[in-house]
Amino acid sequence: MQDYLINGLAIATGLYMAWNIGANDVANSFGTSIGSRTLTFKKALLLAAIFEFCGAFFCGSHVADTIRGGIVFPEFFVNSPMDFAIGMLSALLGASLWLHLATALGKPVSTTHAIIGAVVGFGVISHGVDSIQWHKMTGITLSWFISPVVGGVLGWITYHLIRRYVLRSHHPLKQARVVVPLGTGLVMGIIVLSACKDLFFRFLPDCFSLSTKWLISSGVALLSALLAGLVSNAMISTRRPVNLPEDGSETDVAEQWFGWLQILTACYMSFAHGANDVANAIGPLVGVSQALSGAVIKAAPVPLWILGLGALGIVAGLAMYGHKVIESVGRKITEITPTRGFAAQFGTATTVLVCSLLGLPISTTFVLVGAVLGVGLARGVAAIDLRVVRGIFMSWLITLPASAIGAIVIYRLLKIILQLV
Repeated sequence: MQDYLINGLAIATGLYMAWNIGANDVANSFGTSIGSRTLTFKKALLLAAIFEFCGAFFCGSHVADTIRGGIVFPEFFVNSPMDFAIGMLSALLGASLWLHLATALGKPVSTTHAIIGAVVGFGVISHGVDSIQWHKMTGITLSWFISPVVGGVLGWITYHLIRRYVLRSHHPLKQARVVVPLGTGLVMGIIVLSACKDLFFRFLPDCFSLSTKWLISSGVALLSALLAGLVSNAMISTRRPVNLPEDGSETDVAEQWFGWLQILTACYMSFAHGANDVANAIGPLVGVSQALSGAVIKAAPVPLWILGLGALGIVAGLAMYGHKVIESVGRKITEITPTRGFAAQFGTATTVLVCSLLGLPISTTFVLVGAVLGVGLARGVAAIDLRVVRGIFMSWLITLPASAIGAIVIYRLLKIILQLV
């Protein structure tokens, strides 16, 4: 009876957590595109649905393994798998409640910090501080500080190069005709390579060697990049930008062309976000499922239905409640144009996707805010609304302890309730 109850609660709570990730974190993917008015909210939702799902479904299992078994020592729960299941359920619910509150206040907090703080909280209250894998937590924590700096540096470099060699050149359109197709091909190639690597490595027969799988993935990615670049070049060569006055400058036209590229980088970032942050919902869910089957330690592939459930929950959260945080990320930190949005998104997505493939559960929110700040700094400190940045930073500091306390309280309550069932 208890097993069915906990499993049902875990599925419902995992879906609720995914919903909160969509409501709070998908702003990271499309907030700058909406802020620069390159996309409407409805179009952003459609693209997010596609790419969040693909990222979560094809690449989401790497970080899920870290969330499930890389924070607490599973060995501590071998003789009490029910405690592990209850703890993971508590972590999901504690993190979800904090995220829901933060979203209602319009604060773009870290869903990664929320779930990791919650898992640490239940581990400490159930088996003490020795149950936490502090050596791994050190690497994860360092990545939280390093990743926004890397995202900021990449965003600053990307925008600085665009501004110097395109927007402030003698012939912005001529330069943009070269840069936009190249950028389109690069971004599309990275997306396809990331998807194909997991797809081919998972489903191609074992008769294909590792090097052959890499070769196939790279070939498909290169072909996709070439095709995307050619399509982009054809589009900017044959279409006059819309919604532009007849006397619009070359810089205005170049900005609008970068708007198309910004949409693609938003999709790239959405793919990267789905790959990394869906683990915050499905990692504990997988932990509950395995604990109820008695396999606390054993690593196993993440079931496809769980990946799909997490991806659908993220999209639903964005559609129903994502507008609040999008306003903060897309319009309040600094003024966003298509070139600035592209620079911030490219820096963020590259950082997040690399960390996802390495299995590091970093904060997409941290990286994006770092990248937006980097782009803002390229224009001078005065271009940044420091009051908004301070408010976001304070919400980050509160996230870890708030989620940990929530998980501890819920863990104790669940233990009491289940004893009465």
